[in-house]
Amino acid sequence: MLIDTLRYELPPEGITLLGYVVRRMHKTDWLAKAVDLLSRQKTADALEAIAIYAVASSTSFGHAYYQPRFNGVGEVIQERDPITGATVTAKLESSTPHYHITYRATLNSGETFSGSENILGTTIGLRGLGMPAPSKFIFNAGAYQAEFTGTLTSELALSLFGNTKIRAYGSLDFKDNAGNAGHLSLNRQGDAAVKINDLPTITHALVRVMWLDGLKLSPQPL
Repeated sequence: MLIDTLRYELPPEGITLLGYVVRRMHKTDWLAKAVDLLSRQKTADALEAIAIYAVASSTSFGHAYYQPRFNGVGEVIQERDPITGATVTAKLESSTPHYHITYRATLNSGETFSGSENILGTTIGLRGLGMPAPSKFIFNAGAYQAEFTGTLTSELALSLFGNTKIRAYGSLDFKDNAGNAGHLSLNRQGDAAVKINDLPTITHALVRVMWLDGLKLSPQPL
C-alpha cells in the first residue's frame, strides 16, 4: 500500500509527540545505503547519505492533520522501521525551559545514528509559525564516525481554509573521521542541497511516499 509519508507520521488514530518523532525517523534506508557505500570505501558518498537522513528524519512536509499529544518527561517510545527493520527509540528528556528530545536508530547490522534536538518554542512570522530546533547527530559504523550540527526549523503555514501545511527549513554542517566535510541547506519546498569537499552540489527532494504492504503499526512505549 502506498501511503503519504506525513499520513504515516500522523496516523488517523492519533499519535504522541515521541511517536511522531519515531515515525519521522523511519527513513533508515538512507543509513542502510550509507553502510553499503562505506563497505566500498566511498566515504564522501556515505556522508552525503547520512546527511540526508539527518535532515529527513528531523522534518516533515505535507498536510498538518493534527497536533500530536504531549508525552511525560522521561517517557520513551520505540518502534521498528517497517522498511529496514531498524530499531528507533525516542525519549523526552525535559519539557522546560525547552522540549529536549533524544533519539537513536540502530540498524540490524549494528550501526547507530543518535541525536538530540531542543525545540526552542514558537516564533510568529509572515510565513507561519516556526519552531526552531538546534540539533546534533552522530553516526557510528565500526571505526567510521560522522558528526552533524545545525538548526532545523519546523514551520506551520496557516490557511484560512483549513489547509494548514507543515514544512521545514534550515542547515547542517558536518564532517567525518575520513577527512570529509560538508554543508546541507534545506528550503521550504523540501529540497536539500548538499555540498561535500570540492564535489558539485547535489540536491535531493525529501518529499516521498512509503510502501507499507498493508501494515498497520502503532508506536509502543517502553
